[in-house]
Amino acid sequence: MTHDPTAAPPARAGRREWTALGVLALPALLISLDTTVLHLAVPHLSGSIDPSGLQLLWIVDIYSFLIAGLLIIAGTLGDRFGRRRLLVAGAAGFGLASVLTAFSTSAEMLIVSRALLGIAGATLMPSSMSLIRNMFLDARQRSVAFSVWIACFLVGGALGPLVGGAMLEHFWWGSVFLLSVPAMVLLLILGPVLLPEYRDPNPGRIDPASVLLLVTSLLTTVYGLKVLAGEGFGVLPVTLLLAGLALAVVFAVRQRRLTHPLLDPALFRERTFTVSLVTMGVALFVMSGSQFFVAQYLQMVAGLSPLETGLASLPGSVGGVMGALLAPVALRWMRSAYVMTAGLTMAVIGFAVLTQVETEGGLVPVMIAVGMLNFGVAPTIALGTDMMIASAPPEKAGAVSAISETCQELGLGMGVAILGSVGTAVYRAEVADTLPAGVASRAQDTIGSAVDEAGRLPDELGTTVLTAAREAFTDSLFNVSVICTVVTLLIAVTIAVLRPTPEGDGHAPDDADELNGPGGTEVPSRTSS
Repeated sequence: MTHDPTAAPPARAGRREWTALGVLALPALLISLDTTVLHLAVPHLSGSIDPSGLQLLWIVDIYSFLIAGLLIIAGTLGDRFGRRRLLVAGAAGFGLASVLTAFSTSAEMLIVSRALLGIAGATLMPSSMSLIRNMFLDARQRSVAFSVWIACFLVGGALGPLVGGAMLEHFWWGSVFLLSVPAMVLLLILGPVLLPEYRDPNPGRIDPASVLLLVTSLLTTVYGLKVLAGEGFGVLPVTLLLAGLALAVVFAVRQRRLTHPLLDPALFRERTFTVSLVTMGVALFVMSGSQFFVAQYLQMVAGLSPLETGLASLPGSVGGVMGALLAPVALRWMRSAYVMTAGLTMAVIGFAVLTQVETEGGLVPVMIAVGMLNFGVAPTIALGTDMMIASAPPEKAGAVSAISETCQELGLGMGVAILGSVGTAVYRAEVADTLPAGVASRAQDTIGSAVDEAGRLPDELGTTVLTAAREAFTDSLFNVSVICTVVTLLIAVTIAVLRPTPEGDGHAPDDADELNGPGGTEVPSRTSS
């Protein structure tokens, strides 16, 4: 679609919309915070409610498991029934589920309450993103708004270990889940006042078979990724992933035949949408996979405590926030694709620095590398999200937002699962070649088990095991970093060549550029809730 130069410029957002953005930032901050605080609370809740190993696994996983599986359904429901209405309902549910989680008295109660948190959390993210799309019609303002929103998400992840750790020192384990309650109450009060209502005026009917196929395929895929990350390659994770893929194919074929599809296949024919989606997923793939090993390196190789590890991770968090916030500023001088390419080039350098980390004295290089790669990847996430949503019709913003979030969840999960499996294979091979067979069999599972085993052995043998394990793990970090360097470089080249351009980009596209988003002028429907 070509842009009409005579069309009136879109209305610019005012004080009301920017204040409303602050309200929408609350769910982003709290959902990422809620994801991280549980890991700190696990030792405390284990002593309190004594869950079994299987119960503990479900306590940890079911929250993100349900969020990833229900995002697209929630986004579609928001388009049909009202995005503000879904956001307010989700906030109420999230607050109540947080209270239930905080005061859980058994493992079963905690699993159910965490599941309810996941269901409610799935409604918050796409509703927030689609409302930003509808409130900020000016392209530059929308880029800033999405960057602020992404920055709040990153801040929540950074604050989780620090705030959660401080609360666990003074209160019981459930207190960390009460952090979200005041914010959700604030959202319930201010949301209906500041947030306008939007919905698709012609949503069509919902196809129950499509809902079942989509949810089943996503849940099967996500569960397969989690099993793959925890146990490595095997019959079960491969079967689950193939089953999830097969169901996704059946779902896609069904959507092509429906008059009112649950997920419109036409979205994926828009090159800006598809390129941005794939780029974000792959960028998060390399980021999550590398940081999975960095976190272990800091604790098991560098020997930092959990709190010291959190502090050492701050440069990465600050880098991510700065990258997200500076991305829209850079749009004053260059196009979105060039900002993303420049950021990914910085990430390539960060991954290259990570390949130079040694077993001894690697703390400072790791902190520098993570800060650089987070700074470089953040613009791709912020601007890529903006590109995706801007390239789709306004009435489909909820569904598109949910697709974006689902892609990010899958990218994060696949990074840990696939790169985690590669790095673990390198570690095990290195340990097996270095240590005597009897010792290696006990120490080659993970770096954590090697550290634990070294503490049980006589001093000299324990030191030998620990040194060998740390050197092997550093080699695995090197191999993963090389893969991430190459993949990120390929992403940067792809963006530089294809140059995806959202509608209203700050700089006019080149004559040969065919990746402009749609230039329609349809005004989103506004209805009262």
